Amino acid sequence: MTVAESALQRDIARYIEHLQLERQYSAHTSSAYRRDLDQFAVSLDVEDWGAVRSAHVRGHVSALHRRGAATRSIQRKLSCIRSFLKFLGRAGLVEANVASVVRAPKTRRKLPKLLDTDQTAQLLNFTPKNPLDLRDAAMIELFYGSGLRLAELVALDVKDLDLDEGFVTVIGKGRKVRQVPLGSFCIVALREYLAQRGRVDPSAPVFAARGDTRISRRTVQQRLRILSRRQLGTNAVHPHMLRHSFASHLLESSGDLRAVQELLGHTDIATTQIYTHLDFQHLAKVYDTSHPRAKRS
Repeated sequence: MTVAESALQRDIARYIEHLQLERQYSAHTSSAYRRDLDQFAVSLDVEDWGAVRSAHVRGHVSALHRRGAATRSIQRKLSCIRSFLKFLGRAGLVEANVASVVRAPKTRRKLPKLLDTDQTAQLLNFTPKNPLDLRDAAMIELFYGSGLRLAELVALDVKDLDLDEGFVTVIGKGRKVRQVPLGSFCIVALREYLAQRGRVDPSAPVFAARGDTRISRRTVQQRLRILSRRQLGTNAVHPHMLRHSFASHLLESSGDLRAVQELLGHTDIATTQIYTHLDFQHLAKVYDTSHPRAKRS
């Protein structure tokens, strides 16, 4: 490693430490930021970050595009560089955030896939016959009933549940804490699942694998595929689809976008607004199939 590379890497390391200690970013997210910044640093021919210009950033973005990187990936990498240079600016190591003037390629935002209410009811309509079924039923009721992310569900401890009051305390992205209501069906499913486990320590994971170890994300995904194949005849259902379904069905019934934002744990309401497009899509479909003037001969 050259002296210049060493100086660049030193500042990257400071930024990653800031993300982990002060911003409370997960190890997974921090590693992704480090990879993106290491990749950018390798493309540079400067001795310190103060010498970086917007042309360097544009050149990096263009190189990523030529190599066939996905538009969303390029957008994420550019956002990472902007955040990093902003951090360096506050530390007095760069005079201006030269990445702020560089535009990322635009992409058409895809609407998330979800289940309709009938499909969701069919997925949940089964009688648990063994401890594994009880666990699966509780997981799916919690996904759909409270809109949790996969990582949030896996990280839950028994002490995070308040089944008497009917809510769960969730630690979301950026270590942001929120309380989410639990539906009556979800409370029943959780009580039945926890009861068959016997006496459980409050610090134990809510959803456990063998030996009461915390269940893995992959296991949750696999169990949902197995159950969806059995109930719906397809293995295309994944945890985030249930989160999307929760948000869309709730917004369709209530029309309260701000409440849905709070329940999902979205920092920016613009992220939640994707569900207004889904709601309109549903209404347009109803119109096309029902209104006499919409029907084609």
